[in-house]
Amino acid sequence: MYYKKNILFVFLVFLFSLPLYGQERWQWPEHPQNIKVLPSNLTADELRSAMHEFSEGLGVRCNYCHVGEEGKPFTEWDFASDEKPNKERAREMILMMYDIDEHLAKIQPSGDKRVYITCYTCHHGRSRPMTLEEEISEAYRKDGLEMAITHLSALKKEYYGKGVYNFESDQVLSEFGQSLLDSSKTDEALRVFKLNTEKFPQSSRAWSSLASAYMKTGSNDDAIKAFEKSIELDPRNRYAKQMLEKLKK
Repeated sequence: MYYKKNILFVFLVFLFSLPLYGQERWQWPEHPQNIKVLPSNLTADELRSAMHEFSEGLGVRCNYCHVGEEGKPFTEWDFASDEKPNKERAREMILMMYDIDEHLAKIQPSGDKRVYITCYTCHHGRSRPMTLEEEISEAYRKDGLEMAITHLSALKKEYYGKGVYNFESDQVLSEFGQSLLDSSKTDEALRVFKLNTEKFPQSSRAWSSLASAYMKTGSNDDAIKAFEKSIELDPRNRYAKQMLEKLKK
């Protein structure tokens, strides 16, 4: 039995090491075409390393910038093409990165080793390095409040624990709700503030924000209860105390 298992293992290794029929083996070029911002004397290994760094830093695949179909052999791709706008954006971002690193070289480092900027420094595996508030605000502008809340849940499911977004702070929904309140979208602001108190029931700020929204709608009894909860959680909340005193008068 042991002998048969070994024969099977050798056969499988041999089978999967064979080139696929009709596919040519891809080789990273020693002299890539249409190189504009990367060093012109880039070796094949250096090119591969740079492309992998871009892909990991932005959390994207090769076809994010290059013309080609995912799953097709690289021999069928047109890597020299400038058809995709993301390729020019990438070039500008690389130039910006060079400028930042050049400026950082003039600054005395705070540690024993100088820190250099990479794609991952800002992007953290996302193609667009937005804050969590920017993410849900953009989703709101595109598809409304329900989709913004759904998008927030999807982001948390995908990125929680990866250090990309801060899901543990009530500030994001507080600021998003305040932007709605400032735009006189009071009902939607109330929905966001209520959601914030559900997610962060021990946050004095979350309850204070909800109370402010209640005040704007004229729901003073609800505002009083929310302010009282806010003060219970943080007796030093001067704003909540002032507003509560004003409401009770």
